[in-house]
Order: sequence, then structure tokens, then C-alpha cells
Amino acid sequence: MPRTDTREHTEGREDREVTVAATTAPCETAVGGELFYQRCLWCGTAAYHRPFCRACGSVAFRRERSEGSGVVLRRNGHVPLNTWFVAMDEGFNLLCQVTGTAPVAVRVGAKVSVVRPVAPLGQSLPLVELTESAPPPACWW
Repeated sequence: MPRTDTREHTEGREDREVTVAATTAPCETAVGGELFYQRCLWCGTAAYHRPFCRACGSVAFRRERSEGSGVVLRRNGHVPLNTWFVAMDEGFNLLCQVTGTAPVAVRVGAKVSVVRPVAPLGQSLPLVELTESAPPPACWW
């Protein structure tokens, strides 16, 4: 039976594994009060805490700092928790907790900004606050 694994192929594979391991280091979300996200090195898709790119399947990411602004997409869970999905301006979605306002005051389409990248009690959900309320719907039907 012929041997297919030669020394040249093994050396190249080890170098590639070291390079990929360096680019896929765990992404820290909070450093000095800033929110960080991942951008795929192959296709440029933005993601938040993903092991691989949802568009191309790559595991090579670059860490970038978010500007911290976005738009509310939909509620997640019960009203007392006040957790919402937010579409960030960089192109990724984020599950976060809205603070500083009553849960009934938050509407889909409201603009928010990140106050703290991680909640104080360790829930690991970023805290956001309303910067601009959503416009009322034109028609109720």
C-alpha cells in the first residue's frame, strides 16, 4: 500500500494549523468598556461569538471594535427581563438587555446604543439604552 503522507505535506499542514489557531483565538467581548465582534477573514461577514462563519464556514476571524449603535429587531423572552435582539450597524445581531426605560416603552425599530458590553451581574448580555424611539406605525391595520 503506498504511503500518502510525506514530510512536505506534514510540514505545510502544521504551519497552516498554527496560523489558523492564531486567528481564531477566543474573542473577548469587553476590554475597557468596549464591545468587540468578529469579522471573517475570507468573506468579511460580521459575527458575534461564533466558532465559524455562518456564510462561508471559515474559522479564521479578525477582532474589531463596534461603534455600539443599532436598531431593535424583536423581543426575546418575558417582559420583566427586557431582552431584545438588536441589529448592530456593523452587520451582526446581538441579544441584549435594554436598561433605563420600561419594557413597554421599547418598540421594534427603536435606535439603541451600548452602555456596557457585559451586564453587571454576570449574565453576559450587553446592556443598551434607547437613543431614539421608534416612530409610531402609520396604520394600525
